[in-house]
Amino acid sequence: MTYRAPVEETSFFLKTCTSLPLLMEQGLVDLSFDLVDSILEEAGKFAADEIAPLDRVGDTKGPVLKDGSVTTAPGWKEVYSAWSEAGWNGVSAEEAFGGQHLPSSITSVLTEFWNSASPAFGIGPVLTMGAVEALTMHGSKALQDVYLSKLVSGTWTGTMNLTEPQAGSDLAALRARAERREDGTYRVFGSKIFISYGDHDIAENIVHLVLARLPDAPAGTRGISLFVVPKFLVNADGTLGAHNDVKVVGLEHKLGLHGSPTCTMSYGDSGEGAVGYLVGEENRGLACMFTMMNNARLAVAIQGVAVAERATQRALAFAKERRQGRAPGAPASEMSPIIAHPDVRRMLLTMRAETEAARALCLRTADALDRARRLPDPAERAAALDEASLLTPIAKAFATDAGIKVSSLGIQVHGGMGYIEETGAAQHFRDARIFAIYEGTNGIQAIDLVTRKLPVREGSLVDGLIADYREDAARISALNAPEFGHTGERLAEAVDALARATRRMLDWMPDEPVKALAGATPYLALFARAAGGAYLARVALAAHGAQAAGESDPRHAARIATARFFAENLAVEASGLELSATQGEGTVLEGEAAILGA
Repeated sequence: MTYRAPVEETSFFLKTCTSLPLLMEQGLVDLSFDLVDSILEEAGKFAADEIAPLDRVGDTKGPVLKDGSVTTAPGWKEVYSAWSEAGWNGVSAEEAFGGQHLPSSITSVLTEFWNSASPAFGIGPVLTMGAVEALTMHGSKALQDVYLSKLVSGTWTGTMNLTEPQAGSDLAALRARAERREDGTYRVFGSKIFISYGDHDIAENIVHLVLARLPDAPAGTRGISLFVVPKFLVNADGTLGAHNDVKVVGLEHKLGLHGSPTCTMSYGDSGEGAVGYLVGEENRGLACMFTMMNNARLAVAIQGVAVAERATQRALAFAKERRQGRAPGAPASEMSPIIAHPDVRRMLLTMRAETEAARALCLRTADALDRARRLPDPAERAAALDEASLLTPIAKAFATDAGIKVSSLGIQVHGGMGYIEETGAAQHFRDARIFAIYEGTNGIQAIDLVTRKLPVREGSLVDGLIADYREDAARISALNAPEFGHTGERLAEAVDALARATRRMLDWMPDEPVKALAGATPYLALFARAAGGAYLARVALAAHGAQAAGESDPRHAARIATARFFAENLAVEASGLELSATQGEGTVLEGEAAILGA
C-alpha cells in the first residue's frame, strides 16, 4: 500500500484553525499560502516516493553493529543525503545559521509526513533539530560557530544522551560524570542507554548532547550539566580531527522502529575521557536540555499522529478491497467489501477521528509556539508560551496513545491478515508502542499537567481555554444544522466535565496533591477529549462556512462528519473519565490488596 501525504487536510487546518493567516497579514511570517502549499506538496512527494519505500527495508533489515561502527539499512544513507541536500533538515532553524525559520505549525506538518513515511527514519532528524534549538538557545557563540551550520545543513547529526540503566526517567539518579580541564574543556565519563541514532553511517559527524555531573555538583537534578561531545573532534579550521573517546557498545533489540539505530553509548573508556564542551552554565544543564526535550515531546506526539495516519490509510485501502460476508441490503449472491459492514465502518471512523483530533491538538500546540516566538507584544508572547506549555503534555500523551489505539484497530480491520507481518499493519502497531514511553512516559505527562501546568496564572490559563472550548460548542449548536447532529450538545457536556474536574484538581493540589496524582492520567484523557472535540469543531465550522460560500469540495462534508463522529462517539467518554479522575482516587491509593493479593 502506497502512502499519500494528507496535504489538503493539513493545509486546510493551517489556513482556518491557526494564527498563520494573522501572522502573515502582520508581516511576522514572510510567506504566502501558495508557497506553503508548494512546500507541503513537495514534502509529501518526497515522503511518499523516497522515504516510504525504506520503511519495510528498515523493519526487516535494520542497522548492523560491526567493529565498533553502525551501518544503517540499505538505502538509508542515500535517501538521507538527498533529503538533507534538498534543505529539509534546516526548515525550522534560524536563517543566521543557514535555516529557513519556518513556523512550527508548518514544520510540524513536515515532521508528520517524514514519520508517516517511516518513523524509524523520521526520528533521527527530530533529534538533530532539537540539538539545533538547544545550541541556538543556550550555546556559546564559539559552539554555535563550530556546530550549528553543520547541524542545520544535515552534514552532521545530533543526539540526546539523558538516561542510564539505573535512572530511567529519574534524571536525578544519573551517574555520568565530567571533569574540568585547564583549557576550558571537560572530560566526560559514563554510559548512556536508549540513544536514538547514537551511531550510524549517514552523516560525517555525530554531535552528542550529554548530561553529566561535575565533582562538586549539588545532589539531584540541580547538579546536572550539559555538554557537547562530538564523535569526531573538530579542528580549528572546521575539518574533522581525531575520534573522540566515545563509542557505541551495543544496539538495542526493540519491539519496533527497527530501522532506527538505538544505541548503548560509552564515554571515556580509554581512561582519558571524552572531550566535552559546556552548554550554558554548570549545574544548569537540565534547563538547557528541556529546550531539546520539549521540542522532542511535540515531535513524538506528531509521530503518534503520523503512524495513526499511515495505519488508517492502510486499513481503509484494505477495507475497500477485501470482500467477506454480506452487508445489510447487499445482493444475496455476492460478498460485500468489508467497509460496507457497520462495525468495520465504526472502526475506520474511530481511526480517522482519533487521528484528526490528535493532529489538531498537535498543530494547535505548534501554533501557540509560533505566537510565543513571533508576536510583537511581550505579554501576548508570554501568554502563548504558557498555552504551549500546558498543551504539550496533553498533545504528547493523547497523540501517542492515539497512535497505539489506531494502529491496533488497523490490525483488527485486517482481521487475521493484520496479524501477519507481510501486510504491514502489525509494523505500525509495533512502531507506535514506544511513543507513549519515550521523552517522558504518558503518566509523567499527566503528572506534569496537573502539578505544574494547571496552576499557572492561578488557573486562569486553563479557565480561558475551557471558555474557548465552550464557545466552540455554542457556535455549533447555534447553527442548528442537521449535518452536525448532536455535536454541539455532546461537546458542551465534555467541556463541562473538564471544567468540573479541573476545579477539583486545582483544589486538591495545595493540600492533597496525592489525590490529584491518582487521577492525573484519566484527567489528561478527559482534557484531550474536550480539546480534541473543540479543535475538530473549529475545522467543521470552517468547512461549513466554505460550503455556505459556494465551495463544493466533498472534503468539507467529511470534515463535518468527522467532528460529529468524535463528539457523538468519543467525546461522550468524558463523563466516565471525570468520575475516574475525581472519584477514583480512593481505589488507587487504597488498592494495595488488589495489586499484591489479599
